[in-house]
Amino acid sequence: MAGRLQDKVAVVTGGCSGIGLATVRRFAEEGAKVVIADLNDELGAQLAEELGGTYVHCNVASKEDVDNLFKVAHDTYGRIDIAFNNAGISPPEDDSILETDLEAWDKVQLVNLTSVYLCCKAVLPYMLEQKSGSIINTASFVAVMGAATSQISYSASKGGVLSMTRELGVQFAREGVRVNALCPGPVNTPLLKELFAKDAERAARRLVHVPMGRFGEPEEMANAVLFLASDESSFMTANTFLVDGGISGAYVTPL
Repeated sequence: MAGRLQDKVAVVTGGCSGIGLATVRRFAEEGAKVVIADLNDELGAQLAEELGGTYVHCNVASKEDVDNLFKVAHDTYGRIDIAFNNAGISPPEDDSILETDLEAWDKVQLVNLTSVYLCCKAVLPYMLEQKSGSIINTASFVAVMGAATSQISYSASKGGVLSMTRELGVQFAREGVRVNALCPGPVNTPLLKELFAKDAERAARRLVHVPMGRFGEPEEMANAVLFLASDESSFMTANTFLVDGGISGAYVTPL
């Protein structure tokens, strides 16, 4: 079934790689007018031309950049139907709480959590005015689980995204705006590939816990985002949408 987002306007942060890139392509396939936000200007411009969308240079940790992003989207297309607040980082200096310093903590919180606050704050007035909209924030399965191999600030930031998403979903449910959290399991993105390259044993330790026995693919996450963005999920808000290969439900996994 094609055309599930026909003529809808979608803003995607982190739209030049990983889950964001797969989602940009999926949204365009389904008829959306896509506004791609990223720091990769060359690739962003190419994608916008290829997909008939718009590229906006945006540092999601900057209020000025984020406000400009949604203003450009609204000025260009007259409305904003979907905001996929997806950009995030997972730097190697974010490790155990015993090893992670305050600078590393603050950097991850700013990019992963504060940016989602900024994006939601910027887009909500447009959606409330038109009495409709779907916001999807990228949290993670680590927002609902603990790990002995910790990335303390990343985990905390995603827990914050999940909690904020739930609150916004409840607050604006009767005003036509839905807010849901995508919670991916381990996904085969550049971030995870970097983990493979640097520490294959650490990656394998994670893989063993996934009941399906593999990592997810960006396109599988994009399909989930498409569902949350579309009218097919019209009775869903404040939801923790786990797409994790069963990892959050596992106690003992198959051999």
